[in-house]
Amino acid sequence: MATQELKTYQQFAKQLLALLGDATAVRITVPGYMPLSVEDIGPSGEGMRLVSLCHYGEQNGDMMRDPDIVFMFHDHSGESFAEPVSFRNDYMAICQEVYNYDDSGKRTHVKPSLKRELKAFSRTWFKNLRDQGFFSSEAKREILA
Repeated sequence: MATQELKTYQQFAKQLLALLGDATAVRITVPGYMPLSVEDIGPSGEGMRLVSLCHYGEQNGDMMRDPDIVFMFHDHSGESFAEPVSFRNDYMAICQEVYNYDDSGKRTHVKPSLKRELKAFSRTWFKNLRDQGFFSSEAKREILA
């Protein structure tokens, strides 16, 4: 990975961990915005930590992801990096994954254009979340697990 990409992924990891805190699942609410869920969803097939960042809406009684981005954590030299690896928006019936996996859960192929798109989207989303107050002390944090 290029140095700038590493810095971006390092920033994503810091922001996710700040939102998650000591919990494994948290819902953060800010008046006027959809609630934000941050959840440690377990390891990837290769044993890497996966964290979901998601806004949920409701349609006909069903919870809808709008959007949900899953980040895969990499640790290197004592630093954490969080790479966005999937995107889902239930309202638009979109589910995209950066990597293809074999039957054993190992990564086999990468989709470079999607990887770039998710990095850019995540950068903007984190900025918006900060501007909307999700990182502020006034945001209501509900620990779910």
